[in-house]
Amino acid sequence: MTTVQGSRYRLTPNLFGTAFGTAGLAGCWAVARHTVGVAEWPEDVFWILSAMLWLVTVPAYLRNVMAQGRLRTELPDPTMGPFTSLAPITLMPLGAALAGHARGAGETVFLVGLGLMVLVGSWLTGVWIREDVQLVTWHPAYFLPTAAGGLIAAAGCAALGWPTAAHVMLGYGVISWLVLGSIILVRLFTQPMLPTPLLPTIAIEVAPPVVAGNAWFAINGGHVDLFAELLGGYAALMALVQVSMFSTYRKAPFGPAYWAFAFSYAAAFTNGVSWLALEHVRDRRPLTYVLLAVATCAWAALAVRTVLGLVRGTFLARVTAPAPPAVPS
Repeated sequence: MTTVQGSRYRLTPNLFGTAFGTAGLAGCWAVARHTVGVAEWPEDVFWILSAMLWLVTVPAYLRNVMAQGRLRTELPDPTMGPFTSLAPITLMPLGAALAGHARGAGETVFLVGLGLMVLVGSWLTGVWIREDVQLVTWHPAYFLPTAAGGLIAAAGCAALGWPTAAHVMLGYGVISWLVLGSIILVRLFTQPMLPTPLLPTIAIEVAPPVVAGNAWFAINGGHVDLFAELLGGYAALMALVQVSMFSTYRKAPFGPAYWAFAFSYAAAFTNGVSWLALEHVRDRRPLTYVLLAVATCAWAALAVRTVLGLVRGTFLARVTAPAPPAVPS
């Protein structure tokens, strides 16, 4: 293990948010390409970056977990366990994007991610049912294994031309969102504020309605209907809540948890790009470029802060090495 002044790094599964958030930004550029014809190369760059981050982060994390003896405790951990699902979930948008260039390889990557996502989500749901998980330990990342995973799977299935599977996964994701959302909001409304390092996870609250909206547009061929309007209304509420939370977010020290903003906000901007096109908004092309610029600059700010944190040794958590045994006098 890497040691720094008697300490060693503890790689936590929310690190997968780097690849996941980058995939979200790539997806935003992809939708803009289809709606207003923006260039394809930024989308390709971010897909490649996402894949590279996944290929670096996952093996490093697994080595770290095994070296520190956390293999059996990481997944059921009430704080970090839900983030483990991001590793398979990220494979789904990557696979769907790859399928546009290499159909067989892309479908394989997508199906591996889908299968692992369902296994992890099912196992974690069982843990939450049978274990004594206190309400105060819940946080918005509990959406990830089933709600977010199911909705992202629905969009991917639709993109791959599998309508029945898309509807099944939409149900998987929406019902999970409704069940988990009621618990998580009760926790946020009635319990003490989340621990400071977890405050950025509140950004995930905006994700379910916008990811569901993106999935529904992929399934119904890009039509505004009643379901899309209902999702849009709740998405608007959650977006305004995010604005009100900015002063709270500033209390959290910068670390991997901040990457919770990346995919959540990228999905929101993607939904906005779709609405601009479907409603035939005047000047939708320049407005789309504004949304892309904001989303891309926000991603770049996260990336720069992450690199600086890695260089300074402040981004990753450290585990203090145990003190040597006392020598008898």
